[in-house]
Amino acid sequence: MLTLPGALRAAIIAHARADHPDEACGVIAGPAGSDRPERFIPMTNAERSPTFYRFDSMEQLRVWREMDDRDEEPVVIYHSHTATEAYPSRTDISYASEPEAHYVVVSTRDPDEVEFRSFRIVDGAVTEEEVRVPAGEPAGPPGGAAPE
Repeated sequence: MLTLPGALRAAIIAHARADHPDEACGVIAGPAGSDRPERFIPMTNAERSPTFYRFDSMEQLRVWREMDDRDEEPVVIYHSHTATEAYPSRTDISYASEPEAHYVVVSTRDPDEVEFRSFRIVDGAVTEEEVRVPAGEPAGPPGGAAPE
């Protein structure tokens, strides 16, 4: 299960909407070993594509070094799908290289609804997990997260 503060969920959705019609991408860092997402890091989609995302390699190197310096790790790796459901594509699965991370996919195909889903991807196996926003926090736009 991914427990995600409402403000971070809303930030992912806002980034996905802002970059539409291209896919948005980024990470949420947290203390190493904690499984606690805390620091929102929107990143550049180097492909600038509505069907594919790739972190800019220099930006990724800088962000991962910064996380190392702060004793953090990528707790959430997120991206958006602009015309399809919020489910990892074959390409997404093949690029998933952080077995401890939660992979969040947001679909922006419907401007009035939010499809917000989280997955674990380990050795090519995809497992969907529940997304929870802590009780008493706003979940942001409707769709995809149940309050605890």
